[in-house]
Amino acid sequence: MFVVMNRIPVSKAFWEDFEERFRNRAGLVEQSPGFVRNLILRPAEGSSDYHVVMTLWESKAAFEAWTRSESFARAHEKARQTPPEMYAGRNVLEMFEVVSDSGEAGAP
Repeated sequence: MFVVMNRIPVSKAFWEDFEERFRNRAGLVEQSPGFVRNLILRPAEGSSDYHVVMTLWESKAAFEAWTRSESFARAHEKARQTPPEMYAGRNVLEMFEVVSDSGEAGAP
């Protein structure tokens, strides 16, 4: 499994707007081959300044294929229309290969 985490510093005044965008998104990623799951994480009080958009994929190749797709471009159109003051800084994109998963029987 492959995990992509985009840590996004969202200005506190825009938390609800940011989260609402994900609640009302088109849902295009779910139709992408190799997609497993999408989580939007709000920081617990006092723990972080970052929201995290986390996607789980069957493989790195599946994630990379998604980023090159027309669906990816359509899914990110609204992001380009976001007011700059929504963000409190630059996002941090991180990618991981899962080496252990206690949630699945027989997982590596």
